[in-house]
Amino acid sequence: MKFLKVTASGESFASSLEETATPVPGSGEVLVRIAASGINRADLSQIAGRYPPPPGESEILGMEISGTVVETGERVCALLAGGGDAEYAAVPEGQMFPAPPGLDLVSAGGIPEAFLTAYLNLVLEGGLERGGRALVHAGASGVGLAAIQTARFLGAAVAATTRSASKVPALRSAGAELAIDSREGNFAETIEGAWGKNAIDIVLDPVGAATLSGNLRVLATGGRIVFLATMSGAKTELDIAAVMGKRARLVGSTLRSRSRAEKAALVARFRRDVLPGFEGGNLSVAVDSVFPPERAAEAFARMKKNENTGKILIDWTGR
Repeated sequence: MKFLKVTASGESFASSLEETATPVPGSGEVLVRIAASGINRADLSQIAGRYPPPPGESEILGMEISGTVVETGERVCALLAGGGDAEYAAVPEGQMFPAPPGLDLVSAGGIPEAFLTAYLNLVLEGGLERGGRALVHAGASGVGLAAIQTARFLGAAVAATTRSASKVPALRSAGAELAIDSREGNFAETIEGAWGKNAIDIVLDPVGAATLSGNLRVLATGGRIVFLATMSGAKTELDIAAVMGKRARLVGSTLRSRSRAEKAALVARFRRDVLPGFEGGNLSVAVDSVFPPERAAEAFARMKKNENTGKILIDWTGR
């Protein structure tokens, strides 16, 4: 089968289609013919040598796919620890779920990583409840737009930030009641002006150092800040008194490194609580762009430059 090999040089990338053996499914796995694979910032870290796959998982890039089960023809989506940027993948059955019937199979490739990350961190890590309020940073990313939609679907109000004025409409379209261009002003002041002080129950934060103090400022007593990445840096000063005074919880979270059993349990809950939202039309995949494998270098460069609004997908259906 063909798979993507990607290397980086500064802001640019080089990609090629290489040949390797088609994976043979092990116990509890099925072979999936891939229709689409999603690109994530974690892929950029892997290309840079900073984020290898867990031991025993495929070294091939790609952590989410859509496709068809080879034996049955069933349309599916799947979360992977690696191996998605290829024509075929051996998928753990517990990490697979049906592709929504009303959604084309390529677009469905943008569901697994974005929506499972959103659900995991809003609900399981963050404890978001109906009637609560969430703040989503980097809201125009694939995960960000999925988190806005998921929080709204589960009955919460959402504030979301972006550093690009052109992306603000996408936040509103996804359901954010407060869509904030953080370059135009202090996001904490904007939230306080609209909702009052201490208004946020859960913060989803892939930014890190630059947003921590503002997060604590708007957080409600007993609120949670869940860190997904450190795009602005990993080290900053922490006001411990503010953490204590608000009885705040600071949570670090990753998905890729979790065990297959943990991922299977997450997927089972997601299928029950969130997946029906796609069939009902309440949830959708925000697709920024779709590239054939031959143009994958452009896709990775688009992600690196933060030009995307929503998911960037690789379309394998023409192979």
